[in-house]
Amino acid sequence: MSLPILFCDSLIKIGILKCGNIALSTIVELLFDERGNRENVQIRVLGTGAKMGECEAEYLAKNVSSLDEPDLIIFLSPNLNSPGPRRAIELLSKAGNPVILISDGPKNPEVPEQLGYIIIPCDPMMGVRREFLDPTEMMIFNADALKVLAGTGAARMAQDIIDGIIRAMEEGTPYVLPRLILTRDGAIEYAGYKNPYARAKAMAAFDMAARVDEMNAEGCFQKNEMEQYIPIVAAAHEMLRHAAMLCDEAREIEKSNDSVARFPHRKMGVTLEKRRLLEKPPK
Repeated sequence: MSLPILFCDSLIKIGILKCGNIALSTIVELLFDERGNRENVQIRVLGTGAKMGECEAEYLAKNVSSLDEPDLIIFLSPNLNSPGPRRAIELLSKAGNPVILISDGPKNPEVPEQLGYIIIPCDPMMGVRREFLDPTEMMIFNADALKVLAGTGAARMAQDIIDGIIRAMEEGTPYVLPRLILTRDGAIEYAGYKNPYARAKAMAAFDMAARVDEMNAEGCFQKNEMEQYIPIVAAAHEMLRHAAMLCDEAREIEKSNDSVARFPHRKMGVTLEKRRLLEKPPK
C-alpha cells in the first residue's frame, strides 16, 4: 500500500504552462524534482502540444486556476514575440501570479516589467519543413538539444535561478524575477567542468546550438525553394548532432578524471554537490 506524501507547511505550488515546444519543455518539471521525492514543492503541468497560436495561449492563461492556484507560474514557448505567446503574456500579466517566461528567443522580448524571463539561445528551433521533419527526426533533434542544454550548463542555470526564487518564497524573503538572456560563459559556469578541454568542448557546443537556431530560421522562413531549404535544415540538424557529441565528449573527460559535477536535491529542496562517483553528497 502506498503512503501519502506529507508536505511541509511552506509547500510552494508551481504551475508549468507549455505553449508549443522547445526542448526544455519536454523535461522542465523534472529539473526541480528529479527523483520524485521533493516535499516542499507541488508541480502541476498544462500544455497545448506543438501548437502555439492565440487560441492555445488563451486556453493556458484562462486555465491557470486548474493548477491548484500556483504560487509561481513557469511559461515555456518558442519565440516570445510571436502572436500566441504575446497573447499569453498579455493575459498572464493581469493574473497577479509571479510569472517566469522561458524561451529560445528573441534577444529583445516584449515583456511587461512585472514578468520575468529567461532566454536560452542554445535551445534551437527545429527545421520544421514537411519534406524533412517527421516524428523520428523531431525526437532525435530534441534528444540532441537536451544533451546540449545539460552539457553546457544552460538547463542547470535556469533551474538554479528558479530554485532560488522557490527558496525565497518558502522563507518569505524578497526576490526579484529574472530578466536574463543566457550567455555561453554564464551558462558554462553552472556545468561545473574541472578539465579545460571539457569546458572548451561545451563552450563550442553552446555556440553551435545557437547557430543551429539561425540556420533553421533561414531554412524555414527565408527560403522558398525546396532545393534550397532542405539542405539548410538538414545541415542545421547535423550541426546539433555534433554539438551533442561534443557534450558527450566533455562529460567523458570529466568521468575519466572522476570529477563529474552532480547537484542532487534533498527532500526539502536544498541543492547538494558532489564530485567523486563513490562518495555521498555532503549534508
